[in-house]
Amino acid sequence: MTIAEIQDEIIDEFSMFDDWEERYQYMIDLGKTLPLIDEQYKTEDYIIRGCQSKVWVHAEMNADKVIFTADSDAIITKGIIAILIRVFSDQHPKDIIESHTEFIDQIGLKEHLSPTRANGLVSMIKQIKMYAIAYQTQLN
Repeated sequence: MTIAEIQDEIIDEFSMFDDWEERYQYMIDLGKTLPLIDEQYKTEDYIIRGCQSKVWVHAEMNADKVIFTADSDAIITKGIIAILIRVFSDQHPKDIIESHTEFIDQIGLKEHLSPTRANGLVSMIKQIKMYAIAYQTQLN
């Protein structure tokens, strides 16, 4: 699936819920399905700066696609990174770099996060795109 297709799928899933209590629960459930980062990557080198809670993200190339793994010490944040990993993992670096993240606004996520969590979300996206830029540079 393309990034846009995955984003549309997420928008559809979130539209099934009537209120934010249900959407938060869904995010928590998504966080429980997150492919966990290997313990060796739960270090300062892989931590996302700007997040209220601890979030670790690791990326590696596999057959010219970037594969992400992640973890967080907070359940809501774990759900947020799970959504981002679902969208961006197993995609070509160029597609990640060129992708837009309007789906976050469309599902209403940003407006329902505290300012520090919203900043953390921006930091997570920025780090994912930085990994993609680094891998795209290697491919060129």
